[in-house]
Amino acid sequence: MKQSEIKELSIEEIREKLTDLKKQHADLKMAHSVTPLENPLQIKKTRRTVARLATELTKRELQ
Repeated sequence: MKQSEIKELSIEEIREKLTDLKKQHADLKMAHSVTPLENPLQIKKTRRTVARLATELTKRELQ
């Protein structure tokens, strides 16, 4: 998810996506620890998207 897409979301949508992606990230890490993932870069991608969403949420809440 790109930063331009994140800026278009409402605060509630950001919160929903953030919880979904955190769960997805945890699931990917668990699956990778059991058996190697086909594409381990998915973990990195989801982690960075979670960070982008969290940063945008914090930025909006401080305004």
